[in-house]
Amino acid sequence: MDGCPMTDTSSAKKGKVELGELSCAECHTRVMPDGMAIKGAQGKFPFDKQFAIDIRGTTSVQDVREGQRGLFGAPWMRQPILARLDEMTQEEIAAQHEVIPPGVLARHGTGGFSPVQIPDLIGAQHRRYLDRTGLQRNRGIADLMRYAALNQGGDFVSAFGGFVPAGTNDFHGLPDPSNMERYSDEQLYALALYVYWLKPPKNPNLPKTAAQKALVQRGEAIFMDSDNGCYKCHDPKQGYTNNKLTPARGFNVPDHHPEGTNIMSKSVGTDPTLTLTTRRGTGFYKVPSLLGVWYRGPFEHNGSCATLEDCAR
Repeated sequence: MDGCPMTDTSSAKKGKVELGELSCAECHTRVMPDGMAIKGAQGKFPFDKQFAIDIRGTTSVQDVREGQRGLFGAPWMRQPILARLDEMTQEEIAAQHEVIPPGVLARHGTGGFSPVQIPDLIGAQHRRYLDRTGLQRNRGIADLMRYAALNQGGDFVSAFGGFVPAGTNDFHGLPDPSNMERYSDEQLYALALYVYWLKPPKNPNLPKTAAQKALVQRGEAIFMDSDNGCYKCHDPKQGYTNNKLTPARGFNVPDHHPEGTNIMSKSVGTDPTLTLTTRRGTGFYKVPSLLGVWYRGPFEHNGSCATLEDCAR
């Protein structure tokens, strides 16, 4: 949620609507092969391919490097790619983004080296945490409003140990607030209500023949197996998640972590790059919901699985 189509009041009175780029729908609309558009779903617009074009069209390589630092910099952590940013050419930086597939995004606070899967917003009100890393609690509509305001641009003026992503004086000074915009509280409330309203489409893959139904029953038995069943993390009663956090490989959970009751003792060995070396890092990944996987993809927090079949291999 990095922006919204803006309506110019004076133009609207004349029956004209002015559209801006970076609307929520640009990331969160899925167009299926049959042309059906699913509002709120994981989109597949090729943002980073477009970003690569913009990088190649930028006059100064120094401007490109500064842009990368503002979007992805976290100087208090070891970041393998940004550590050698001054040695990279403009083409190398562009190529890094060009290979990121649609449905995945080098979102601000992450990086070209750690892109993140674009989330499905349908059912967001039932998730205890927001972001793949569980960066923000989601206790109600006020938290979703707050999240939208931050990701519209609020966290660009946050100070991360003295580092201000949109800052002046080598990222240490606050920018002119008169140049900053955010949604009003009324807009944020309306936006959050809209996200709450989103509904999934009817699944066209439901079994029809006896053979298909038998296969589904076999899959259910595996899913609900009492020893190694998927349901232990992806509980059907909780929307096919347990709404908990799992520690990333190499992260030692503090003894008195404030989210202790919602932290699993087991790490599933997920690649820790996103959650240990970026501004969106927490040391954890949230257990995702499996609802709607038929219309989603690529999968995993970084889009490393193109299809469900790839994930099963």
